Order: sequence, then C-alpha cells, then structure tokens
Amino acid sequence: MPKVMNHQLGREMDYPYEAAYPDRQFAFVFNINRCIACQTCTMACKSTWTYGDGQEFMWWNNVETKPYGGYPQHWDSKLLSMLEEKNPEGQTWDEKGTFEGKTIFETGVDPDRDQRVLGYLPGDEEWQAPNVFEEVARGAKGLAGPANGVSLPEHGTWFFYLQRLCNHCSHPACLAACPRQAIYKREEDGIVLIDQERCRGYRKCVEACPYKKSLYRPNTNTSEKCIACYPRIEGKDSEIDAGIPIETRCMSACVGKIRLQSLVQMERDGSWKNDPDNPIYYMVHEERVALPLYPQFGTSPNGFYIPPRWVPRSYLDQMFGPGVDEAIERYVYPSRRLLAVLALFRASRQIIFRFEVENGKKVGESEVTLPSGESKTLEIFNDKAIGYDAKGNVAVSITIEEPVHVRPKEHYNSI
Repeated sequence: MPKVMNHQLGREMDYPYEAAYPDRQFAFVFNINRCIACQTCTMACKSTWTYGDGQEFMWWNNVETKPYGGYPQHWDSKLLSMLEEKNPEGQTWDEKGTFEGKTIFETGVDPDRDQRVLGYLPGDEEWQAPNVFEEVARGAKGLAGPANGVSLPEHGTWFFYLQRLCNHCSHPACLAACPRQAIYKREEDGIVLIDQERCRGYRKCVEACPYKKSLYRPNTNTSEKCIACYPRIEGKDSEIDAGIPIETRCMSACVGKIRLQSLVQMERDGSWKNDPDNPIYYMVHEERVALPLYPQFGTSPNGFYIPPRWVPRSYLDQMFGPGVDEAIERYVYPSRRLLAVLALFRASRQIIFRFEVENGKKVGESEVTLPSGESKTLEIFNDKAIGYDAKGNVAVSITIEEPVHVRPKEHYNSI
C-alpha cells in the first residue's frame, strides 16, 4: 500500500492511492462555544439538497448533542472501540504531537471481505433519529447534577453541541473504499463528490467513512453526500456578482455566527501554503485555536473546531487530539488579531479569502481565568476587521464593538 504524508498525524501513513492534492482546499472552522443548536443550518441544507423521495433519513448537515447524541447513533464511539481493539498498545500521541497508533487505513485491510478501510455499516435503527438525546447532560451519577453546582474550567454536568457535515478530507476514507472508483476530489477546490453514473450502491463508502457522512439512497440504489454547495463555491449564485464564491447554505444560514469557511492554498506535499492573512489558515496554523475532529482516524479532515471550554479535557483530547488546552487558552484570552478574526464569523455571505485588521482605541478590560487557573486582564480594543473576497474586493468591514443606535422618541411610523 502506498505511503502518504499525514500532516495532522505528524507522520506518513498507509493509504490505498498515491498522494494528490488540489491547488486550493475547501475548509471551515466552527466555534462550538457559540452554537445554540437551533438547527437552522440543518434545515437550510435539508430544504436545499435532501428533500426528495428516498432522502428522508439523509442529513448532510446535523447538530448533535454530545456525549450521548449522534447521527447515526454512536457513530464515533463504535469506531473508537474498533480502533482500540486494533491498537493494543494504545492510540497515543508523543510529546511532539505525532500519532503513534494505527489509523483506519492501517488496521482495516481485510482481503477476504475486499475491505481496505476499517469501518462498519450502521443498522436501520441507528439512522432513525437525527437528533437523539438532544440536550442530555452527563453527571457523576447518571443524569444527576453535582452537589456543588458547576464552574469553569470544567463542569461536573456537561454537554455540548457538535456541528457536523462532510469534512472533504485530504485522505477520504469513502474514496479509498469505493470499488467502482466513483468518488473523487475536485482539482480546483478539494470538494469530495460521488459520480452518480458510476455508483452502484455497494455502500462501501458508508461503511468506511468514519464520520458516516456518506449515505445510501434506497430508491436510486446509490450513495449521496454533502457536495459543499459547489455551485456557490464556483460563484454561480445569481444574487452575487459572477465569479464571487459565497458560503454554503449551512454556513450562510447560521444564526449563532459560529461558522467561517474559506479555501486555503495547498503545497504539493499536502501541507497548507503559508498564508497568515487567510482567516482559516490563521486560526488553524498561526493561533492554533481550531483543531480537527478525530484526527487519529487518519483522513486529514478539513473541518476544524474551537473546542468547548467547559467540557472535561480527557473527552476533548480524544475528540480533537493534542493541543486542546492551548486552543482553549487562546480562545479565552485571545490576541487582538484573533479577536478581530472572530468578529468575521458569519459577517458576510461572500467567502473571505484574505483579512486585515485596523487598530482602534481601547474600549475596556475584562478579567479572565485561564484553564490553568491563572487570572489575567484582557484589554479590549475597538479594532476593525476587514474581509476581502476572491477578487480582492472588500466583502465586510466590522468593528469589535458593535455600534449602538438609539431610536428617537418621534419617528415617521409612530402612531
């Protein structure tokens, strides 16, 4: 099996195909701390792409409540248990951030079953409830809360909302598993698609995808998945000037302003080109405040998350890999530049390819407690964040301190 470099694991790994990467890669960051689980993103996707016959149980985008929720049910805990069985020495990371365990590609080869990726097919009952265990918390004794209440940095009773869609991975498990070679990554943006003419509904992609974001449609006997709203990425939406990429339906509908997406430039070895003025690159590689979801699976997902600050660290370490404490500390005590970038979340329908920050005057201070327990004073400046679209035009200009407009006592529509 060929070797490919997995930069999230810090080492080479086995993969069924030789490495190949697009010039630019579709990527996004979700801020879990802001999500209110309104499901507006879920319904925006559903009403656009999966409202037809045979798609009743297809949810390309969903928001599930962790630790008990999941669609399909237990999708992550099942695969983690399978990986644990295949990794008797443990799924560990060394002090340099290199994964020392085995991925789903290095543990799943089974010639007798024509299997190239470790995975499983969920039963019908696991697909029945897309929002099972909504807002169910974990306590010391079942669902009972702690006697002394809750406090940061970790709550005794806790849950959080996990927003999910296809990660359009750099090493997709669905692509690796498909015997028909019906799945491919687009050269222009790295979006992973299924060729409906080639697909025969073998469901190898459903079995292999560790995030279970490839789904089977029984009335057409094919599999379907998130297409990253690629007509919008191509700039073909009639409401915007031709050629200006705009955010996907789930991103642009987000009420809580937790989502930001862009396209990042890629090197030939699969790493990201140094581009600190791209907001996604900046958060992932400069500030390291956003982390990949289950990097130990080995697929190199291009979806990243700012971890929730109140959840036990052991749970977050398993979900996001090394760097959780540092990411939460940078979020709690952000730099001036990061605070400005956080203001860009859902500030524009146009995809922001580049940003800059104009310094403003100091407007306040706030005492913050870091995860370590140390207390610091955060100075807040009314800086202006400016985002630019694909053509270099200003897409959004927003200040940290939102202006207050006082309505006059008398106005034109008064009675």
